[in-house]
Amino acid sequence: MQLISFEHNGKTSFGLLTENGVIDAGARLSSDFVDLRSVLMAGRLDDLRDLIHSDANVDFEEADINYLPVIPNPSKVLCVGINYLSHIKETGRDIPKYPVLFTRFPDSIVGHNTPLIRPKVSTDFDYEGELAVIIGKRARHVSQSEAMSYVAGYSCFNEGSIRDFQMHTIQFTAGKNFYKSGSFGPCMVTADDQPDPNAFHLQTRLNGQILQDAPVSDLCFNIPQLIEYCSSWTPLEPGDVIVSGTPGGVGRVRKPPIWMKPGDTVEIDIKGVGLLRNTITDEGQ
Repeated sequence: MQLISFEHNGKTSFGLLTENGVIDAGARLSSDFVDLRSVLMAGRLDDLRDLIHSDANVDFEEADINYLPVIPNPSKVLCVGINYLSHIKETGRDIPKYPVLFTRFPDSIVGHNTPLIRPKVSTDFDYEGELAVIIGKRARHVSQSEAMSYVAGYSCFNEGSIRDFQMHTIQFTAGKNFYKSGSFGPCMVTADDQPDPNAFHLQTRLNGQILQDAPVSDLCFNIPQLIEYCSSWTPLEPGDVIVSGTPGGVGRVRKPPIWMKPGDTVEIDIKGVGLLRNTITDEGQ
């Protein structure tokens, strides 16, 4: 299944993306389900599958909706830095002993086809294509061998980074949380459709130029390891997101650096998951 969150005529909802259009699950299911996160929290993804099997007519054309981040209101977005071997090599860092973690705030993230905002205070706006892992049930002290059973699905993520602010201190928070600087979408592909994340291949394109191109199997800490580690120190709740890291090829390390600028189009393409596209605009425009 391809699950989305969206806005239509000023009303937010969630549903299924099909070849024919969008099925509005928010309008069809019980009022107990106000968003995709509430469906995950109730363990009721089968209710969405039932809508497909019921031969429900689509409610909207895809062109008629505005995409929201797949999970607009996660309780946690945990991002992993320095986690592809190719990225570790290009930065000259040592392989970390433990995952390098930081968080993103929900208001720093937009959906598919929504502009990313380059802030007034910096032009060092970098792309980071990443695989997002969406948790489907509460996970606490989960072992690697059990970890994949806690995954609801996968999506694409652009972990847009303001590099000079990121480098102000050893803490990444400021540079990773500028308003509407990252994106998440277009959809969540459920794990039963794509059970092996190591089979995914990620590509980032800026104005059609391939700048990142790597298999997810190049991760230093793989998805089961990340779930085991994160669940050892915090409960992972349904709808929480682990953004698993970016491959080599980021703009900051290139000579000269490549920064995203107004008018650019950036695409994160993960075969089997989706294609996340955003344009770039300046703050205040």
